[in-house]
Amino acid sequence: MAKTPAPADDSLDGMSKEVDRLLKQLPGADPTLRGSGPLTSPVSRPAGPPGPGGAAIAGGAREPTARDKLGVWLRVGLGVAVGALMTQWPYQHACGISLYLYLGAVTAVIVAGGWASVASWKLRMGPAHVVSLGLIVWGLVLAAQQVLPRIGYAAASASWRCL
Repeated sequence: MAKTPAPADDSLDGMSKEVDRLLKQLPGADPTLRGSGPLTSPVSRPAGPPGPGGAAIAGGAREPTARDKLGVWLRVGLGVAVGALMTQWPYQHACGISLYLYLGAVTAVIVAGGWASVASWKLRMGPAHVVSLGLIVWGLVLAAQQVLPRIGYAAASASWRCL
């Protein structure tokens, strides 16, 4: 009579037992994995000094200070001011170097929005984050007004260089 192979479940069961045994040895392991063995408390780590942006490193997030919040709102305000003033650009920017300077200023609006967005995200400041994302979109709209006619996407056409 031919010997039937052992079911694959036996090898997997042994493997899962070994994995469970190794997981139980981890200091921060899930207590449900420990089974009937003695429960040990997870290792507590001291909170490190705050990292960049005001978040604590390994000990969890800390509450942002008034200075942190003021810094984020100053970044957002700076970006909004620059974005609003872009509509009042005092020079012609139809072509040539003046166009490139204008597009550089539009890039500054987008960068300011990104800078404020990252800072507000790290400190979990929702309203500031929404405004900064709006600032990024506004910068992209300003850029699209100048770039799209020059790449042939808009109905009107424009050139990059003055002739």
